[in-house]
Amino acid sequence: MTKREAIFPAGRQALYEMHRYSAAVRSGDLLFVSGQVGSREDGSPEPDFAKQVRLAFDNLAAVLKAAGCSFDDIIDVTSFHTDPERQFETVLAAKDAAFPTKPYPSWTAVGVNWLAGFEFEIKVTARIP
Repeated sequence: MTKREAIFPAGRQALYEMHRYSAAVRSGDLLFVSGQVGSREDGSPEPDFAKQVRLAFDNLAAVLKAAGCSFDDIIDVTSFHTDPERQFETVLAAKDAAFPTKPYPSWTAVGVNWLAGFEFEIKVTARIP
């Protein structure tokens, strides 16, 4: 049986400890990354939406790096949006920057009405090289 291994990016473990979850869990050659939001270092939401989305992708990159992965290793994405229609173009720009070439990962976008003060969240599954 494969054991789970918790993965944390440098400098952010206290945030995960406070909320009692792991930034990511490695199981075999798969990495399951918890939803990443555009939180500043103190854990508060970045108020500017475009910056919040970029920061969520930056936070995701830090978790991937801690596991020895990159955006090229992502196979599945789920994103959560508080106002998908209004937010679509901004998120699409960040998505295109993160995944500029084919093959693209599978992606499911979900509209939600609450993200603990955030407007966007992204979670992924990646294969660890």
